[in-house]
Amino acid sequence: MPISATEFLKKHGFDDDDESPDHSLRHNALEHAKHLRRPHAGTPHDWEDWEKYQQEHPDEVEASDEESDL
Repeated sequence: MPISATEFLKKHGFDDDDESPDHSLRHNALEHAKHLRRPHAGTPHDWEDWEKYQQEHPDEVEASDEESDL
């Protein structure tokens, strides 16, 4: 009976105890929300909301190199 590649690696000591990095949409959305940067696109209303948020919460917004190009 054939075994899976994962079982083979575990059997011969090549199993990686570290979990693979999470690249799920949920994880990516949470990372994006934790590290706020200026939007790359959006409506004028989105940009107005962004500028208002920046003024109200300057310590929660990460500076980026792109902002200096504006």
